[in-house]
Amino acid sequence: MASRTLPRALRLARVAAPRSVVAAALPRPALASAAAVPRVAMVTPARGIKTIDFAGTKETVYEREDWPREKLQEFFKNDTLALIGYGSQGHGQGLNLRDQGLNVIVGVRKDGASWKEAIQDGWVPGKNLFDVSTAIEKGTIVMNLLSDAAQSETWPQVKPLLTKGKTLYFSHGFSPVFKDLTKVDVPKDIDVILVAPKGSGRTVRTLFREGRGINSSIAVFQDVTGNAKEKAIAMGVAVGSGYLYETTFEKEVYSDLYGERGCLMGGIHGMFLAQYEVLRERGHSPSEAFNETVEEATQSLYPLIGGNGMDWMYAACSTTARRGAIDWSSRFKDNLKPLFNELYDSVRDGSETKRSLEYNSQKDYREKYEKEMEEIRELEIWRAGKAVRSLRPENQK
Repeated sequence: MASRTLPRALRLARVAAPRSVVAAALPRPALASAAAVPRVAMVTPARGIKTIDFAGTKETVYEREDWPREKLQEFFKNDTLALIGYGSQGHGQGLNLRDQGLNVIVGVRKDGASWKEAIQDGWVPGKNLFDVSTAIEKGTIVMNLLSDAAQSETWPQVKPLLTKGKTLYFSHGFSPVFKDLTKVDVPKDIDVILVAPKGSGRTVRTLFREGRGINSSIAVFQDVTGNAKEKAIAMGVAVGSGYLYETTFEKEVYSDLYGERGCLMGGIHGMFLAQYEVLRERGHSPSEAFNETVEEATQSLYPLIGGNGMDWMYAACSTTARRGAIDWSSRFKDNLKPLFNELYDSVRDGSETKRSLEYNSQKDYREKYEKEMEEIRELEIWRAGKAVRSLRPENQK
């Protein structure tokens, strides 16, 4: 479908293109021809808050450059950050906070799998690793990073420990927004804030160690002290964010659940399967079907979109591919938009929350989930993909 060899000027532009939100807001060079694409200069942003024009809408963006390590340590010098739960986000955010030199402790079920993993990561029982109740009692900022179902299940034990003067922190608006289903009714006398990294906890950790930082949303659900927003911004930088965008708890959870079920995971997997199956049913080999469906997308074209935008991706393709993609994109949009509206309604009315809580609260949900993952692993498309990936140069022994 796409041109197999990118023009040299476009390859150079792809490598040189900056990834910061500041650079993303700048006008791109015209792409009348790939050869005309210039090398893009790196933009060095000034420190502090920025107002960025996002396609005609001005938004305030907060950046980590205004919160150096020393300022974070001063801001949180009287705080104990009690991180409850040590899953993906707990792992990434916790290790980043520790590397920032802040007073952070972890609270998990003693001698459970997360307890053992935390010890492997250097957390010390009795020093900065405790059972959940003890950690909450010790903490001034309680970071509830348990799974959504676990937050609901443990809330009767957690709520009484959230005494006046503490701050409750979430990385997902799920529990308080859908409190009629989760029963997570936050105390009225504490600040409640949110920092939602736009990626997995492992990515939060990786980007922090690379010195880059992940994009995150921040929000305030309840401001008792008058300082909740500044606390959210500082926490966002402390856990490893590079840029912070302000939202609300409601908008964060709606967009998050909607995106996961749509383009980020569910929708894209469904499109992969549909395209692959049609190719196989029309007589194409597994390797050809996988290469044209997944490999070329993830290894060649999607990185161009992520780094520079859809127009750059079009410029990297043949004129035939470009014409067909433009023509068919409107047909896909027209057919898919009603389904996306149905999905958004399902998120907003709580149907998706109800489904998640009911399923993830079952005692055997891990076994059921593993069965579903095994079914996905055994699909021909992903078995073919494993073979294709083994041929990549970086995977050759």
